[in-house]
Amino acid sequence: MRIISGTYKGRRLTAPKNLPVRPTTDFAKEALFNILRVRYYFDELTVLDLFSGTGNISFEFASRGVPNITAVDGHIGCVQYINKISEEFEFPITTIKSDVKKYLENASGKYDVIFADPPYDFTSETLKNLIEKIFENSLLNPEGLLIIEHA
Repeated sequence: MRIISGTYKGRRLTAPKNLPVRPTTDFAKEALFNILRVRYYFDELTVLDLFSGTGNISFEFASRGVPNITAVDGHIGCVQYINKISEEFEFPITTIKSDVKKYLENASGKYDVIFADPPYDFTSETLKNLIEKIFENSLLNPEGLLIIEHA
């Protein structure tokens, strides 16, 4: 995986092979960030990255200057990897090791962008419940975006 743009443009990152995740492809990531860059000033954003996995999306936001990123994942190896890279590059990423559904039960805060990349086996009903919980807890700013990557 690599960082596409920003301070660390072109930097390749190699996540441990034992992580149970699939990073967002560079193609999809580039398309996403091309849309976001015309809508937002990255240095003014707050971002919540749910099911953050390798941190691929969080790292891209951080490289582009986002000052406040929260990454939530239930796998300790994923959280440790994100912490390692965040420390190495001094990225402003706060990690939370939690099942995302449980995290959303009591989550607070306001975010401009909420990105969620749930596992393949997430049912439509579970995804619907996740979306409802985000809006019940008013986590998204009025002009914010909820982005869900799902197969």
